[in-house]
Amino acid sequence: MQFLKKITPFIANRYFVVAVGFFVWMLFFDQRDFFQQSQRTGELKKVEAAKKYYQDEIEKTKKQLNNLQNNPASVEKYARERYLLRREGEEVYLFEDTMPAQPKK
Repeated sequence: MQFLKKITPFIANRYFVVAVGFFVWMLFFDQRDFFQQSQRTGELKKVEAAKKYYQDEIEKTKKQLNNLQNNPASVEKYARERYLLRREGEEVYLFEDTMPAQPKK
């Protein structure tokens, strides 16, 4: 009971009531509330990871393009591997991998 008598003036203080109201409003009811901010932060991390992945892919593709433009042997290698092209009189054998892929440790 003595605890309530000590805390009642503090709770009845208008600045405390306004501060608590503001805190509750910002936490739950505002357009940019806490839960939306945490959700958007998660989405931002996903988008940044995707951006990094695509930038890496662009770099690999640029290197491959540069190699294909400057090296005729790489053009032939690319055509043989990617499109299964062959020279006249050659036979191409394709081997299918029947073993399941082992996960990397």
